[in-house]
Amino acid sequence: MASVFRSEEMSLMQLFLQVEAAYCCVAELGDLGLVQFRDLNANVSSFQRKFVNEVRRCESLERILRFLENEMEDAVEMIVKLEKYPETPLPREMIDMETVLEKLEAELLEANQNQQTLKQNFLELMELKHLLKKTQDFFEAETNLPDDFFSEDTSGLLELRTTPSAAAAKLGFTAGVIKRERMIPFERLLWRACRGNIYLRYTEMDTPLEDPVTREEVKKNVFIIFYQGEQLKQKIKKICDGFRATVYPCPESATERREMLDGVNTRIEDLNTVITQTESHRQRLLHEAAANMWSWEIKVKKIKAIYHILNCCNIDVTQQCVIAEIWFPVADAGRIKRALHQGMERSGSTITPILTTIHTRMAPPTFNRTNKFTAGFQNIVDAYGVGNYREMNPAPYTIITFPFLFAVMFGDCGHGAVMLGFALWMVINEESLLAQKSTNEIWNTFFSGRYLILLMGIFSMYTGFIYNDCFSKSFNIFGSSWHVIPMFKNNTWNKEVLLDNTVLQLDPAVPGVYSGNPYPFGIDPIWNIASNKLTFLNSYKMKMSVVIGIVHMIFGVILSLFNHIYFKKYINIILQFIPEMIFIISLFGYLVFMIIFKWCHFDVHSSQSAPSILIHFINMFLFNYSDASNAPLYLHQKEVQSFLVIFALIAVPWMLLIKPFILRANHQKAQRMIQSQAHPGNTVGENEVNAPETNHTKKASQGDHSGGHEDDEEEFNFGDTFVHQAIHTIEYCLGCISNTASYLRLWALSLAHARVVPVLKSWAHTERTKQNGGDTMD
Repeated sequence: MASVFRSEEMSLMQLFLQVEAAYCCVAELGDLGLVQFRDLNANVSSFQRKFVNEVRRCESLERILRFLENEMEDAVEMIVKLEKYPETPLPREMIDMETVLEKLEAELLEANQNQQTLKQNFLELMELKHLLKKTQDFFEAETNLPDDFFSEDTSGLLELRTTPSAAAAKLGFTAGVIKRERMIPFERLLWRACRGNIYLRYTEMDTPLEDPVTREEVKKNVFIIFYQGEQLKQKIKKICDGFRATVYPCPESATERREMLDGVNTRIEDLNTVITQTESHRQRLLHEAAANMWSWEIKVKKIKAIYHILNCCNIDVTQQCVIAEIWFPVADAGRIKRALHQGMERSGSTITPILTTIHTRMAPPTFNRTNKFTAGFQNIVDAYGVGNYREMNPAPYTIITFPFLFAVMFGDCGHGAVMLGFALWMVINEESLLAQKSTNEIWNTFFSGRYLILLMGIFSMYTGFIYNDCFSKSFNIFGSSWHVIPMFKNNTWNKEVLLDNTVLQLDPAVPGVYSGNPYPFGIDPIWNIASNKLTFLNSYKMKMSVVIGIVHMIFGVILSLFNHIYFKKYINIILQFIPEMIFIISLFGYLVFMIIFKWCHFDVHSSQSAPSILIHFINMFLFNYSDASNAPLYLHQKEVQSFLVIFALIAVPWMLLIKPFILRANHQKAQRMIQSQAHPGNTVGENEVNAPETNHTKKASQGDHSGGHEDDEEEFNFGDTFVHQAIHTIEYCLGCISNTASYLRLWALSLAHARVVPVLKSWAHTERTKQNGGDTMD
């Protein structure tokens, strides 16, 4: 259980592997997931490492897999996912996988290219088909024109207006297809460039066509342009090229157009058959890839990770041994040795891997063991910062404090039940939901926090019953402790009083009005109809938020005491922990005392004379005790508060000044001791070498860092130490104030939540009343 409340004890060892067994041993350690490899080639470029070619091959395979996955998304294919992760492939299996994937990529690229070419031909044939039909309609329409159709503007161009064939003999024409959105500027430019010496007709295609490149439907128009002269023909050709219009040859006679249309229809039918066969072949290739896609991705990732780790290792001069340095939890040493043995057997090697302990000056990495329940809470803690090695882990306490503080803010058993139901559904069906392996980031975030949501729902229901709030309505389970009838029996209320007053106040001093026993659990339901409900709940929740927040902060400071004791930093207990506790208890702990004292000291008979805690707390810092309107809470309050403020002010220089000077004195004492032990003419003595090393090793074992990096010994710098202590002191003092204000968000958000539903109900009722009134007037 010690590892739950404190990070795991880590060990650094040097690992010697035979070259043939290195791949399989690293694969077994990777599946175990309990080892951190140190990069022994940090000064070597990634392009100069031994296994860089293998990493590039893996990146090439990843590129192919991405290409296949994109093709499957376009074809709406589902990747088959297995229940278990595939085993790490051997290096020789990687060659077979490369061959299969490269062949599949080549076949799919060829199929895509053929399909695109066929679809481009199909598009051109469809455009030609529509063009032949529409141009036939154009020529047939010309024969039915009225006599006054041709004006003076077109008489020069169409001076021979007999039959369409006769006009065609005198005039040239160009027919083509253009995108519909380009038609208007195309027509305008033709008219201006040709100075009106052209005759343009166009019409829309009935059905949109599919673009073979983008696979999007495109709407197009068919056009035909009549002109006279070679210069106009060249101008028209350039304008068509500029607007990316496709020009097709169109016969002049109707017979030739019909024959050409029949040939186009025959070619379209044949092309449809070929396209269907090509798509069927492409789908077969995608189905073959989809069956193994998921396992290929996992295998390639594993292979790439293994070679990346091997690039972090050294190889001896004989090229027969791989040398690595690994961090791992001491408690899992047996599992790591078994994994190495399994890797050795899988590779067929006969040389057992060798592990040797390294005594280092490096600070070990921080490793907090989690399971599916605690992982979400540990992620919350790690989001704010990872603790130093062997420090107290706040995640176990967060399992309770985080959902509870959320519930204090939420406080609605109705909404809490909804959250609880949703979380229970995820927990009960977690096996089937995990098997789906969803890639939706939002859903994965909710699912990974299912146990967090579960506890949030449970605590929200608990605080909802305390607030007696369910969708902004109260329960009356045990019966109210307040009664109205005694007010009439005592003649305090009568019919005239009821008619003259819109708001009446229950007097607890009247016998029988208050039973004397509070509501058994939570807030009395009578507050739901009280006009001062909001005032009462605001005061209650505000004070409760402050009490909970200050207790929470004090608990966090107490946790630091366990770290000081564990690391044997007794100077931090005297010069850091004690002044921190004095500061927070003298000011904010005293605030909690005043809140609880006022709750307990004043009853229904003396509550009208209760003083204001806020005024007392402000006057405490101003040393102002002359306010006669705010009576003292207790005897000798002035002396107690003055003592606490002075004591808190003393704690600030206690934290700030004493520790840096003591550390400097200890450092100077150690330097004098080293100099006194040195002998003239000799090398540095054994004590001189061992003393700094022992001190440094002790510092590393205490975990001044959490990443496992080299902790080079540095000279003591009084300025840096003083600045660090000053920053810590300022952060702590200001943090106590700002965090206390931040905990008031529990009250503020609870107030907002409690007011949203009544406001929405009132608005809905008002709107419905207006609507009904409007209907009545009609």
